[in-house]
Amino acid sequence: MKIATWNVNSLKVRQQHVIDWLASSGVDVLCLQELKLTDDKFPRAELEAVGYRSWYAGQKTYNGVGILVREGLHVDESSIVRNIPGFEDPQQRVIAATIEGVRIISAYFPNGQAPGTEKFAYKLRWLDALHAWLATEISTHPKLALLGDYNIAPDDRDVHDPKAWEGQNLVSPEERAAFVQLIGLGLFDAFRQFEQPEKIYSWWDYRMMAFRRNAGLRIDHILLSKALADTCTACDVDKVPRKWEQPSDHAPVFAQLG
Repeated sequence: MKIATWNVNSLKVRQQHVIDWLASSGVDVLCLQELKLTDDKFPRAELEAVGYRSWYAGQKTYNGVGILVREGLHVDESSIVRNIPGFEDPQQRVIAATIEGVRIISAYFPNGQAPGTEKFAYKLRWLDALHAWLATEISTHPKLALLGDYNIAPDDRDVHDPKAWEGQNLVSPEERAAFVQLIGLGLFDAFRQFEQPEKIYSWWDYRMMAFRRNAGLRIDHILLSKALADTCTACDVDKVPRKWEQPSDHAPVFAQLG
């Protein structure tokens, strides 16, 4: 099974990009973030026409997550969960489904704005709630993958200029500690399971020619339970869609299982 995550930064704008990438990548399961549209505007029929079924949780203008599944793969309809159970939140940031016995979670972690702000405090509360829920999910689903835009660069290797980013959100000690706590649940960073070239990122600001200069961050991740990590044969960032016209500021990240 080939799984992937992609913050598309508006599915309405990037719909054709998604369709084109599904065709070229051969991905079986694609987790999307930042749909930025309501459920009634989701292009379900268009995606079914190219061989993918969809489950999603959207909202107007902001946030929104989805899971696209290649036709023919079994999805347990009773397993669908939207948002973190027990955590009251109007923002649509999580959707989970069990696909061919694998628990797939698509998550759009809060940005946090800046340490010391209410949005940062919300991010830390959200991370705590996610951690508590995942602990129960992993005990129930030994084959689990958490994919998404984490809005966390785990260490300095994942930042183009660590000194320039020091003290900012996405790289703060609190956020990095939360990432380590997720790893502590028995999850593995699929990307770091393999020897990787230096300066591989998944997000580049639209401003200041950041992509051209490769001034990016690795904030989109695939964490795998041990049962899946043991079967993972590859994990990489596909930078090609970031070069397309009107691209998302994120690139897809994919992992090959089995």
